[in-house]
Amino acid sequence: MLEVLPIQSKIQQEAVCGRCVVPYDADCMAYQSLIDGELTGVCQFTMNSVGGFIRNLALVKDNKLSERDRVESLFVMGRGTLNFIDLCGVHEAYFEDADFLSDNEGIVRSIGFTRRPDGQWYMNLNDFFTEPCKHKKS
Repeated sequence: MLEVLPIQSKIQQEAVCGRCVVPYDADCMAYQSLIDGELTGVCQFTMNSVGGFIRNLALVKDNKLSERDRVESLFVMGRGTLNFIDLCGVHEAYFEDADFLSDNEGIVRSIGFTRRPDGQWYMNLNDFFTEPCKHKKS
């Protein structure tokens, strides 16, 4: 079973980031994904008056996940993070993990981000999680 859970301590966040080979950022909050209790990934993010920022989205290094589990872990972790950001009253979101984007642009698009002309990956969260069809492409 896939679970996405908030990381409750900075010590745990640092350890999870280490297993996913992303730089630990003590100023970020984080979620972890698990399948059947085994760590599969991490999402570090932050929020300010400008918006919410996904800083890192990554899987455990040398994971043995199927393609389906890999995509689902990343997708659900990304969407869960955005839902939390939205519930905090922040309705602008940005995806900033350039290393992840280099091989996973399709996943970032499926989460809901679009690339702006200036190169930023952006998403407006207003009503995204309340209107059932807002996330579907027409």
